[in-house]
Order: sequence, then structure tokens, then C-alpha cells
Amino acid sequence: MSKLSVNRRDFLTGVGSAPLIGTAMAGPYQATKVAANKGSAKSVIIPTHEFFGNLDERLDFPAGWEINVMNMKGYGAPVLSARQLAQGMSKPIGTAPLREIAAGRKTVAITFDDLTRATPTYVMVPWVLQELKAAGIKDEDILFMGSFATHRPMTHTEVEKKIGKEPANKYAWLNHTCFYGCKEIGTTSYKTNVQVNQTFLDADLKITLSGIKVHYDAGYGGGAKAILPGLSHIDTVEHNHNVILRQIKTSGPVRIFKNEMRLDIIEAARMAKVDFSVQLMYDQKLRPIQVRSGDIVDAHHSIVREAAKTYCTPTFRDADIVVTNGYPQNAQAGHSQRWINLSIKEGGTGVLIIQHPLALDPIHFLNNRTMSRRGMSYYQITATRVSRPLTRNTGLIVYSQYMTRSLMNNYPPAARFATTWEEVIKILQERHKGDSVRVAVYPYGGMQHQEIELDG
Repeated sequence: MSKLSVNRRDFLTGVGSAPLIGTAMAGPYQATKVAANKGSAKSVIIPTHEFFGNLDERLDFPAGWEINVMNMKGYGAPVLSARQLAQGMSKPIGTAPLREIAAGRKTVAITFDDLTRATPTYVMVPWVLQELKAAGIKDEDILFMGSFATHRPMTHTEVEKKIGKEPANKYAWLNHTCFYGCKEIGTTSYKTNVQVNQTFLDADLKITLSGIKVHYDAGYGGGAKAILPGLSHIDTVEHNHNVILRQIKTSGPVRIFKNEMRLDIIEAARMAKVDFSVQLMYDQKLRPIQVRSGDIVDAHHSIVREAAKTYCTPTFRDADIVVTNGYPQNAQAGHSQRWINLSIKEGGTGVLIIQHPLALDPIHFLNNRTMSRRGMSYYQITATRVSRPLTRNTGLIVYSQYMTRSLMNNYPPAARFATTWEEVIKILQERHKGDSVRVAVYPYGGMQHQEIELDG
């Protein structure tokens, strides 16, 4: 926790203009500067628009308010250069080097996640392709595969954002579909019938590329999740996500080693016989800071031990106002919204920032199936969502330039919506009079998690 002063480096801006993005929408005419900070207002810089410019935005607060920026413990960690990143991937855990494994193989499948995950996959791809080329793999025998479980398919433009424009155009790629094209390969000890993408299974060499970020059921993302749920049939995902999750009490954030949901996922990945995996940690600007490669489980276990010390964030208590930024997982902004309930006082106000052109990505086929099996229509689902009261007599403001009515229906009727930060401040000043206002800001709440110890 840190109180801001006017000269605080990295967060405060003084007079003059800043090379930052303010309230303009991302696009070809995007502004490159915001106007000078007027008066003596305090300002906080937050990252926004992941994969759509990776922009910054300045949030101005009244001068008399106490502003506390809650950074993760690993804030300011050294960023890996391309050379350091390559060196890290060249030291695998639990397997031979990729170049050796690839020798003599022909067809290659390489997985990557979608835009609901912040993984900067494009920084890993050049090294992987270099190693495959050195092993004699032909370009036409390399296939990239979108591994995103029961989410919607990706467009070509989105694939370019994930793996890089040149690889997306030079190499073949395809979307996984959870409804067909999967092959049964066994049953886990948790009774999950494992059906995995047939094309991936048919490849001579199977590679997964993943990022490390907290997951509130499976502990952390990455690792074996590239297979289950990533490349699995919806029936397989449903058993793991719904049946097992309802039956067990061991799931939760940062729980990796004794989490039965995760252990089920690991068993499925072992059945798929993944040859090589890369696990990447990134900072609040999506720059690489740690990497592990090799066995899909061993490499993952190694890097989450670092993640638990890096992404953990002190929890501010009893704030009048809690501002949490959905970045870098705006599509599932509920993750960052958790900080509001953790930090807010009775009668306080939470501000959820969703500054991303896709806003909340509403397409999740497993959720759709679950609701339809309960016999719920759109009208009933919407009524259930908006009937949820705000807790502890608090208010909620959703700040976004991109919210539509269908997205607003995810929130209680008492929630208020603002398309400019000035609107947000006006509402806050109506609710909180005077200068004795304590504000907690989680600048990249979608990747921050509480100070929780690993379970092993």
C-alpha cells in the first residue's frame, strides 16, 4: 500500500501533457496524448485495451482524497529480453530440448489461448519456430491451434494479435471446437471421460504455449489447462467444471498441488501425451518476466512457485471507494471485481473499469448449456442476474466506453454506468462528500490476487 504524492513516479502526472490515452476509443484515429492535468488533482495511470493497442489511461481524482495504489509484490520486475527469453526456453524441465524432441518428427501442432487470456504468445512463437526449423520441420507441416475450451472461435485478426501477424499469415491455424472432432482417449480417476481434439492427437509433435495468471477454481491458468478444458469436448469440460467442482472442496485461487479439479486436468493432459510446453509469466504491461519450458506439468509447477510471490497483492481494508481495473482480462471482468468486496467499507462505492473494445465477452457455450438444461430462457437468466443486490449497502459504477445493453444486463439495477472518467468522478462526489475519502486502486486487478500461500 502506498499513499500518492503529486510527484509519485509512474502514477502521477504534473502540468503539461502526457503521452497517454485518455477517453478516446481505440481505433485508427486514436489520440496519442491527453490534455494537461487541471489544477491540483491527483492522477493514477492504468493500463487498458489489452491486444487493442495496449494503451494507458490517466484517472484524475480530487486533490483532497487519499489515493492508495495497490501494486502486486512483483511490480517492477525485470523484463526479459528476447535473448534471455530464448535462453530460458532452451533449459527445459523434465524433457529433452525441443530441437532434440522435434528431430525426425513431421507434423506439429502448437496450441495458444484466446483474447480472454492475457498471454503474450507472440513473444514465445519465434523461438519455437526457430527450434522446429533447426530440427528440419517444414513450414507447411506446422499447425497452430486455438485452445480455448468452450469459448467462441477466433477471427484471423484476433489470431494475429495472439501469435503475431507474420506467423498467423505464414502458417496454418485453426480453431478448436468443443462440439465435434474430438477423440475419446480414456477416463480419469475422477471419472471424467476424456475427449480431446482429434487433429491435435494426430500430430507427431504436440506443443502447448500458455500464460500464468490466477484462476479462481484451478489455481492458476496455464499448464495442463491447454488440454482440459482447452482442447476438450464440451462433455469432458462439463464434468470437470461442473460435476467435480460441485463435489470437491479443494479448488480455489493459487491451489495447484492438492486441488482435485486441477489433478483431474493433469490426468487428462497426460493422456494426450503432450511433448513440450512453454509457460510464461508477464508483468502489468504484458511483458515477459519469467519463463519455464519442458514437461507440461513439471514446468508449470516450477513457474507457479514464482507466480505466487509475484502476483500477490496486499488487500486494502475499509476503503470508501475501490477502483479496480479489469485489465488484462476485461472479457471476464468479474475476476477483478472481487477486489471491491474485499476492500470496501459499509456504504462505500466500487468502480469497475472495463476499457476494452470487446468489453465482456458473453459467448461461453458451457454456460449456455448449463442455463438451457435448467430450462431458463434469456429473460429468466437476465432477471436472475439483475435481481442480485449489491452487498453491504455499497454502490457500483461500471466505467466503460464499450458497454451495450446486453452487457449491462449482467449487473444489478442499482449499478450505474459511465462512459467517461469525468462522469465517474461526478457520481463519486455525489456519494462521498468532503475530502476525508480513502480510495484504493487496483491498477491491473484482472491479474492480481490476494496474498495466498501455495498448497504444496
